[in-house]
Amino acid sequence: MIVSVVLCSVIFLGLGYFLYGKWLGKKVELDPKRPTPAQTMADGKDFVPASPFLLLGQHFSAIAAAGPIVGPILAGLWFGWVPALLWILLGSVFVGGPHDFLSLVASIRHKASSIGSLAKTYLSKRIERLFLIFIWFTLIYVIIAFTDITAQSFKAVSGDMVFGPAVVFSSLLYLVLGLVLGIILRFTKIPLSLATLLFLPLVFLVIWWGTKLPPSVTEFLSKVPIKGWEAGLLFYCFIASIIPVWLLLQPRGYLGGWFLYCTMAVALLGALFGGFSIQYPAFHLEGLRSALNGKLIFPILFITVACGACSGFHAIVSTGTTSKQLRNEKDARPVGYGAMILEGVVAVLALATVMMLSPSDAILRSDPNVVYASGLARYMGLIGIHPGFALSFALLAFSTFVYDTLDVATRLARYILQELLGWEVTRKRALATLITLTIPLAFLLLAKEKAYLVAWPIFGSSNQLMAGLTLLLVSVWLLRSGKNFLPAFLPMVFITFFTVWSLFLQVLPIFQFLFSTSRIPLRPDAWISGICGAILLILALWMIGEAIALIRASKIKA
Repeated sequence: MIVSVVLCSVIFLGLGYFLYGKWLGKKVELDPKRPTPAQTMADGKDFVPASPFLLLGQHFSAIAAAGPIVGPILAGLWFGWVPALLWILLGSVFVGGPHDFLSLVASIRHKASSIGSLAKTYLSKRIERLFLIFIWFTLIYVIIAFTDITAQSFKAVSGDMVFGPAVVFSSLLYLVLGLVLGIILRFTKIPLSLATLLFLPLVFLVIWWGTKLPPSVTEFLSKVPIKGWEAGLLFYCFIASIIPVWLLLQPRGYLGGWFLYCTMAVALLGALFGGFSIQYPAFHLEGLRSALNGKLIFPILFITVACGACSGFHAIVSTGTTSKQLRNEKDARPVGYGAMILEGVVAVLALATVMMLSPSDAILRSDPNVVYASGLARYMGLIGIHPGFALSFALLAFSTFVYDTLDVATRLARYILQELLGWEVTRKRALATLITLTIPLAFLLLAKEKAYLVAWPIFGSSNQLMAGLTLLLVSVWLLRSGKNFLPAFLPMVFITFFTVWSLFLQVLPIFQFLFSTSRIPLRPDAWISGICGAILLILALWMIGEAIALIRASKIKA
C-alpha cells in the first residue's frame, strides 16, 4: 500500500531533520545573538530582514519548483519507484540537507557572500571566475528547463478537456495578488497573519474563476502557440528580476509557499487515506535494460531525481537571496535544512502519483506535470471535488512552483553576470537581465516541442555538479574554521563522482561521432547536450584541479 511507503518516508525525513539537522547546527555553533547581514547591511531592496515563517515560504517555494516533481516522476518511470525513493530519502538527509544548510551558514558568516565570492576568499581569484561562469551556465539551464515546463502547463490537455487556458488566467491573477500583497505589507501595518487569512482564499478563488472562463476567452488562449507562452514567461522573468524583492519576490514566494503547503497536504492526505495500492513496478526491468540507450541507473538516476534529493541551485538561492533576508542565525536550520527536508516530502509524494498507476495506464505517456496533476485530482476526487477544479488546482500549483524558481533564478543570474562584469548590483540591472535571458529565448525558439526533455539531463548534471563544487568549498571553510568537515566532504565525493560520470556519458556521443568511420548523423539534442556538457565538464575538472593544487601546495590552511 502507498500509505506504508509514504508514512515511513515522512518519519525518516522528520528524524533526519530533528536528529542530523540538529547535530549539524551544533557543529557550526549557531548563535542567535550574532547579527546577520540582513540586519547590519539592510538597504530595503536586497538586504531585507524577514520573519522565519515568511522566509521559509519564500525560500521553499524558490528551491522546490518543478524539480522535485519532474525528476522523481521521470526516475520512477525509467527505473522503478524503489531506486528513486531510496535516493530521495538518503540524499535529502545526508547530501541535500547538509549542502543547503552549510552553504547558507557559510554565506551569513561572510556578509551574505555568494558562492563565487566564497570561492575567491578560500581558494583563488581564478577559481572564483570559473565558479561564477559555471553558476551562470547552470542558471541558464534552470531558466530554459522550467520556462518550457511551465509553458507545457499552459497547453495542458487531459482526455477531451483543455485546462491550459484556466491555468494561464489563474496564473496571471495569482501574480497580481502577489504584487498587491507586497504593496500592502510594505505600506500598511497589517499583520502578516491577517494578510494571509485575506489573500490565501483569494488564491483559491482565482483558480475557481479560471475554470469558469467564457468559451471565447478559452478559444483565444488555446490558440496562443507554446513559443508565445515561453516568450511571455521570459518577459515576466525580466520584470521580476529588476524590481525590489519586497514588491513581488517575497510576497509571491510567501503565497507560493502556502500554496505548496496546501498541495502537500492534499497529496499527503490522499496518499495516507485514499486506500491506493502500488501498481507500478518497484524495479522497472525494461528501464534497467535500456543501459545501452544511455539510461544507466548509475549514474543517470542521481541527475534525474536532481532537486528531489540534492541541488546545487539551492546553494545559489541560499547565498544569493536567502542569506540577505535571514534575520537570526537560529533560523538557518529550519530555512536551510528544513526546506530541503520538505522538498524531499514533495518528491516522495510526486513519486506516489506514479506508484498508483498501472504500467499500461495511458496517463504515463503524458508529461510529468500531467501525471502529477492527475494524481492530485484523484486525491481531491475522494472528497467530491469536481475534476475540472481539481486538475486546474493541481496544474496551477505546478506552475506556481516554477514561477517561484524562474524569477529567483533570473535575479541570481543577473547578480552573477554583474559580478563577472564588475557592475554594481544597483546599476545596469536591466542590461544584465537582458543578456541573461537572450540565451534561453534563442534556445526555446529554435528547439522543438518539449525542449525541457533536451535540457533536463544537462540541467540535472550541472545542478548536481554545482552541489559537489559547493560542498568542496564548504569543506575548505569548515577546515579553516577548525570544525568537522566530513559532513560536507563525504557527500561531495559521492555526488561529484556520479555527476562527472553522467557528464562524460553525455559528451561521449560527440567523440564517437568524430572518431567513427560510420559517421551516423547525431540528433540536434545530442549536439546541444554534448557541447554544453563538455563545457561544464571542463570547467568543473579545472576548478577541482585548481583546488587540489592549492591545498597540496598549502596555500590555504587546513
